[in-house]
Amino acid sequence: MHMRLFYLFIFFILFNGCSNSDHKSIKSNEINVLIWDEQQSEQKEAYDKFIGEVIADHLDKNPKINTKSVSIDDSHYGLSDDLLDWSDIIIWWGHVRHDDIPDETVDKILKRLINGELDFIALHSAHWAKPFMEAMNYKTISKIKDNNPEYFNNSDYSINYIEPFVDRYAPERKDVLTPRAELRKFPSGKINVNIYLPNSCFPAYRPDGKSSFIHSLKTDHPIMKGVPQKFEITSTEMYDEPFHIPEPDEVVFDERWETGEWFRSGAIWNIGKGQLFYFRPGHETYDVFDNQNVLKIIENSCFWMFDS
Repeated sequence: MHMRLFYLFIFFILFNGCSNSDHKSIKSNEINVLIWDEQQSEQKEAYDKFIGEVIADHLDKNPKINTKSVSIDDSHYGLSDDLLDWSDIIIWWGHVRHDDIPDETVDKILKRLINGELDFIALHSAHWAKPFMEAMNYKTISKIKDNNPEYFNNSDYSINYIEPFVDRYAPERKDVLTPRAELRKFPSGKINVNIYLPNSCFPAYRPDGKSSFIHSLKTDHPIMKGVPQKFEITSTEMYDEPFHIPEPDEVVFDERWETGEWFRSGAIWNIGKGQLFYFRPGHETYDVFDNQNVLKIIENSCFWMFDS
């Protein structure tokens, strides 16, 4: 999987292959939002509809937003070229069928994201969705390159990409944080770079349905417009730091639990010309997406991404 990422890295970073297209300038002022959902049967424990449909119902109340709610079981996994071309933003709920999405489709999403043709909102367990993980890999590599030009301006360098030892596992607290890089210079002039790709997970989680508290860290950010500086989510799953991801470009809010755990639950990355927003709160059997503040944050995110 990451050999594909290497070629994307070469094409988009080393050769600055981002296109000049800008979907926001050539489309209407209305926002096209594709809501992608595994639509697990367990969701019916908390909702009359599937999570994606609940979010679509809320966004449809705004006349400036057009939605299409799709499922992994739809034709082309709900991610046909026509749908991707239509979309300004993808909202993604994935949980247990991450690997069902073909690598070729993930490439198409990532290329559009890098080119600024698409933005991406990852919900909760989508931290292990293929598009999210590949975007984190891309961000890792580009950030290491940008922060260490003296290593990459040398013609005699090699890069080794080191994946997590086990695919999709929760790291232990004692594990060294990923992503990270080892940069080595040899007397011959040769340079070697070992890039440890992000695990995209965290050392603890607890699906016990206890409440959490969202704390705004940037009250003036458009994502938090009309949202209280602090609010409660009455039933959710707990994730605990450290989150093994590249440092976000912004953290809009964090989430805290009475037992002391906390998480960077509203994180933003610039991925090439596109933007990725990770929204942590959620669980397939808790009614997190009936919370009006949660829905307002998702709606605000769509407008902020489209206007940025």
